[in-house]
Amino acid sequence: MFIRKLLRHGLALYKFKNQPSTCSTLNFPKFFHTSALFRDKNDKAVVVRDSFDDVKNKNKNTYLEMVKIYINREHVYRRGHVEFIYSALKHMEEFGVQKDLEVYKALIDVLPKGKLIPQNLIQAEFMHYPKQQQCIIDVLEQMEDYGVLPDFDMEDQLLAIFGKRGFPLRKFWRMMYWMPRFKNISPFPLPDPLPTDLLELTKLAVERISRVDVSNKVTVYQTADIKDSIDDTWIISAQSISQKRLLSENNEKDPIFVEGPFKVWLKGNPINYFILRGQPRPFNDDFEDADNVENIKTPFLSFRPPVKNIMKQTFTVHEQEDGVIYALCATGTSTKDSLLSWIRHLEIDGNPHLGKLSVVFTLRSGEKVISNVDDKEKIEEK
Repeated sequence: MFIRKLLRHGLALYKFKNQPSTCSTLNFPKFFHTSALFRDKNDKAVVVRDSFDDVKNKNKNTYLEMVKIYINREHVYRRGHVEFIYSALKHMEEFGVQKDLEVYKALIDVLPKGKLIPQNLIQAEFMHYPKQQQCIIDVLEQMEDYGVLPDFDMEDQLLAIFGKRGFPLRKFWRMMYWMPRFKNISPFPLPDPLPTDLLELTKLAVERISRVDVSNKVTVYQTADIKDSIDDTWIISAQSISQKRLLSENNEKDPIFVEGPFKVWLKGNPINYFILRGQPRPFNDDFEDADNVENIKTPFLSFRPPVKNIMKQTFTVHEQEDGVIYALCATGTSTKDSLLSWIRHLEIDGNPHLGKLSVVFTLRSGEKVISNVDDKEKIEEK
């Protein structure tokens, strides 16, 4: 019996060593070597290396082709499933497939079917094949981080690989419960996919910030319309009617400030914006809301007269403790010259009082005081 097993093992090893090599038309490496068990013709251990770095055209088709090559290779004993999946996860952003459901399903399909299913309850609760299960849990967590919603085909895959008591299938069920509920919960929805044009992306950012006031109007200006302008770019400005009224009430002796740049993120895309701020105004925010029902006073029970005078809110949302926000904008170059063109556009577009005010540009590169917006020669450097 022992001699028969030894001969059978030697025959399998001979077939493994003398199998023909394969070559891909996409200049991929011959095999994905991830284990020291693989040896070359000279019986030397193969060096473990990452094969995704060798691809020149990094896109979805080449990514799926590499996964297909790994699955359909001619080795009798396949090894290194977990290492290959982790390597593929690491290079997803380089190939631009980190939000593609088809790619995640292809990675899960790398694991063998039926071999990792626990045979009893004890194996299931002690996480049968923990390395493989944790690997697929990491795949599902990356899907959750990028907002990729799984489908029921993935449930069939996990059921065929780990069984109905597998931890990855439990993770899948939790994702299918929570992710559809959180998908449309944001009060500031964005189109999917986001536009690639910087102008349209910046317009979405300015609309999101200015949505705090429903009367805000978003306008697109061109610096070329301003005489003596240096930069040739676009300006996206947002200002409401109440902000124009607050700006007209600003004292001529009090300067106003252009501050920034600040950042707003739209799904990983940073957008710089600037604000036009005035001096803070004293206001009383201790008022009683007429629609508040938390503390209802019943005169029949407490024997007190009902409240007759209810103080209304006299300040707007633009009046904050650190100042009054008169307008905000984002430009294509984020330079001082483009911001100066923005101030001139605001003066033309319904803010004539702006020409009488001193504007202080408080930027990260320094400060610049303009005593009169209409006279560009009265610029003093600090």
